[in-house]
Amino acid sequence: MSRRNATGGTAATNAAVFGEVLRHYREAAGLTQQELAEKIPCDRSHVARIEAGTRVPRDTFAKRCDELLATGGVLLKLWGRIDWYPEVAHPDWFQRRADMDAVAIALREYQNQVVPGLLQTEDYARALFSRVATGEDVEERVRARLSRQQRFLAEDGPLYVAVLDESCLRNVVGNSAVMRDQCAHLLAVGRRPNIRVQVAPAGIAELVRPNASMSLIKLPDGHEWVYSESLNSGHFNDDPAIYARHSRAYDVLRADVLSARESAALISDVMEGYEHHGQARTRRGDLDQEQLQRRQRRQLHRGGPRFPRRRSRS
Repeated sequence: MSRRNATGGTAATNAAVFGEVLRHYREAAGLTQQELAEKIPCDRSHVARIEAGTRVPRDTFAKRCDELLATGGVLLKLWGRIDWYPEVAHPDWFQRRADMDAVAIALREYQNQVVPGLLQTEDYARALFSRVATGEDVEERVRARLSRQQRFLAEDGPLYVAVLDESCLRNVVGNSAVMRDQCAHLLAVGRRPNIRVQVAPAGIAELVRPNASMSLIKLPDGHEWVYSESLNSGHFNDDPAIYARHSRAYDVLRADVLSARESAALISDVMEGYEHHGQARTRRGDLDQEQLQRRQRRQLHRGGPRFPRRRSRS
């Protein structure tokens, strides 16, 4: 896979460089990590990991920090000069698809059950890979997946249209917080000029949905490919007749599903549901903790030493 570097600059190979510069400007502004996180907004741990060089920030994060810290655009410029993924390894069976993503001029995709890899957040990808791997293997897969996204998230990125079955939003990966952030990410990327996210609602029975997830890939030389996956295997087909059949089915499906605007409204509703679920769990957790403490106090009271009462002498 080709390395993503900005034109006209020497690539840095250490994400810690960005973290050090961010920390310098944050401290110069007199802000703690928590205070900066509240202004962005994001979790403090997100800022801490970026400053430590263990998490890859998005360009929107760099731009927001530039605004908040009055850097004159230094962070966004630095972000564009860093090679964030200099040594990622894709599974052998997937490498060919990753190579295509690195040069594709257009990508149309249908996905069911899970959010497509190009649209996944880091936490979503980590939770997904944790189902089948452990330790450093998980982290390597996450890095490889995120490395594929950068080209599509760039300002001049190629056209990317994703039709998601509603099951992608409803199937919980990780927990409600992960899903809430994933929905927020879908809303954010869907506003980019080169990306459109549409949802095929579960309630429309007459929709003709593909039997499985698929991708329609157009390369710079005009070559067009249909890509699909089975367990640990990728399948490619460039037969013009087969591509035309899948392309026609995709276009009909896209015309019948919710528009990008309507899809954003549905995603927002789903995200709100995850927010309420998370808040309810927090309240239940607080209540359970309070009840536990009450029981412990009662047990301590009943199990403590008993002293005879003094009787007044009359």
